[in-house]
Amino acid sequence: MTSPAAHAASDLAAAAAAGRTAEVKALIAQGADLEARDGQGRTALLLAVAGNHVAVAEALLAAGASPDAQAANRDTPWLLAGAAGRAEIVAAMLPLKPDLSLRNRYGGNALIPACERAHVETVKLLLSSAIDVNHVNDLGWTCLLEIVILGDGGARHQEVAKLVLAAGADPNRADRDGVTPLAHARARGQAAVARLIEQAGGRVKP
Repeated sequence: MTSPAAHAASDLAAAAAAGRTAEVKALIAQGADLEARDGQGRTALLLAVAGNHVAVAEALLAAGASPDAQAANRDTPWLLAGAAGRAEIVAAMLPLKPDLSLRNRYGGNALIPACERAHVETVKLLLSSAIDVNHVNDLGWTCLLEIVILGDGGARHQEVAKLVLAAGADPNRADRDGVTPLAHARARGQAAVARLIEQAGGRVKP
């Protein structure tokens, strides 16, 4: 027989996933387990982040929900908020000092996918933390390499390139094959991004 506490946790997850803020607050007040997991290891906070339900996420964080609870796929609320460009939720998490050592399923931090997807405001917020701008993921790529290799060279990718370079991204940190960000940018015809990297001291060879 399912306990009342388990029912409350299940209700909290469902309400968070649907963005029902008033219901979430009521369940929090009733003592629902903030860290209960569903079958995929997801907490209510992670579900709120996935749905971009800002008010729900803020309520959960205010009640003590962890931004570091890692699901089966290695997502945490913090990592997913960065990757998905949930700037308002990232801003709400920053004062709680999320665990920056946790990695996503690609071995990356929150900054790398945020840069890949050119989430400009989110990147600005992430860079206000102590996040490692030169972290290398399991593919052998830094955030700057992902901007070039997976980006389109457009205005938003130019902006995030500018931001990470100003924050200390190494313009000459090459991939596993020894190809530098500048070489990748030139090969992809990303002239504006190439100029930014070159201005920061980037070279074709490391």
